[in-house]
Amino acid sequence: MSEISTKPYLLRAIYEWCTDNGYTPYLAARVDAHTRVPMQFVKNGEIVLNISFEATSGLKMDNEFVNFSARFGGVSRDISVPVDNVIAIYARENGQGMAFEATAPSESDTDAAVEQEVNIEPPAAATPILTSVPSSASDAKPGTSATDPEKDPEPPKKGGGRPTLTRIK
Repeated sequence: MSEISTKPYLLRAIYEWCTDNGYTPYLAARVDAHTRVPMQFVKNGEIVLNISFEATSGLKMDNEFVNFSARFGGVSRDISVPVDNVIAIYARENGQGMAFEATAPSESDTDAAVEQEVNIEPPAAATPILTSVPSSASDAKPGTSATDPEKDPEPPKKGGGRPTLTRIK
């Protein structure tokens, strides 16, 4: 039987230390084919994630993976990071924490991560498909009316200036 790594235990300990002291725990991780994160936030094959209680939902740090849900640009995403891919966990406010030896990604992991970034799978049949909405009447499809209230639910703007808040008593 192989010995369990100390890394997941140290991750949980530093996370608890950060939260007990009022700090914001951040997790830095190497991204490969086994890492499920929003690819648009990956820089140089790595990502830094805020894993504080306020920023995550359902955080679970077990011996194999760090899993949670978080909002990116207002959209909830499920995040999964293998413990082996964690590079560091630290407090945002003072940088105190722990860094881990980065394991070099294998060529197959790098190729799969690039392939995953380029080839986005089509959504499943039960998943709703998001489409863009025309931003002006000139972008609208031919034969549609820009003034039809059912097709254009946005109310007309007053004066074209900055939006204002109106208090109703």
